[in-house]
Amino acid sequence: MNLAGLDMNLVVALRALLSERNVTRAGQRVGLSQPAMSAALARLRRHFGDELLIRGGSGYELTALGTVLLDRAAAACEMLERVFASQASFEAAGEEREFTVLTSDYAVAVYGARLAREVSALAPGIRLVFRTVPATVTASPEALLSTVDGLLMPHGVISDLPAVDLFRDTWVCVVAADNPQVGEQITLQQLAELPWAVYQRVLDASVGRQLSTLGIEPRVQVSVDSFQLLPALVAGTSRVAMVHARLARHLGLGPAAGVRLLPCPFDAVPVQEALWWHPVHTHDAGHIWLRDTAARVAATLSEAPEHAA
Repeated sequence: MNLAGLDMNLVVALRALLSERNVTRAGQRVGLSQPAMSAALARLRRHFGDELLIRGGSGYELTALGTVLLDRAAAACEMLERVFASQASFEAAGEEREFTVLTSDYAVAVYGARLAREVSALAPGIRLVFRTVPATVTASPEALLSTVDGLLMPHGVISDLPAVDLFRDTWVCVVAADNPQVGEQITLQQLAELPWAVYQRVLDASVGRQLSTLGIEPRVQVSVDSFQLLPALVAGTSRVAMVHARLARHLGLGPAAGVRLLPCPFDAVPVQEALWWHPVHTHDAGHIWLRDTAARVAATLSEAPEHAA
């Protein structure tokens, strides 16, 4: 496909048509008249050799190809916007710009909040948007990163993309403060026998992999899409969970929260958190500033998280 021969305005029209499923509303969305948008739809139909929109019920429905193109058109528009928003220079104090970073509630709690404070202090016009990492991140990380400015995620989930290391963390086991089955230490046998509360997304995969190498398959009783909710799902039960030591310290976990923190009964591999980005952003002045700021803020964190005693 020769991009030089394509009208990039059709990408914008395609996204509006597939999203609105209505020629008039699509035209209003992008500032085109109804005849102009109808002409754009005709050109798109000729290009793809597909109707894209077909009548169904009281309105229009997407064809199979139209359904495929819906997300791709949105991603293409977002990438085009980011390409043309690139800057040769970046004076943070006077800039007005929005950076979107995908991450987990854990990373926002122990690091993202500190990063946001630093960004606000240096550049009041900069807006940081933290969004939850979608479960599809491992399917096509490069495509996902083309639609955002960065991804806060530990090593071991994705690879072959540029990243800057930020901070390390370790794991601790969490049990209820009144759990009579566990004493001052927890054993591998207890990890195998007790029910678990787990983080249900891919970011927690390292815990599962580490346990599987020990021949332990956690008996999951409840799962949740938030690291910070795990202690509440352990308190007052016989469940066990593994959380990051920095998060445990941040939340002030202990008897007052109805839980106890215990060292892992095996050499749990530490977490190395990093900021990942799409190669298209590598030389953008704004992104360079964001990455430098992220690394500088990470350096202010303690060298290593406190371990449970």
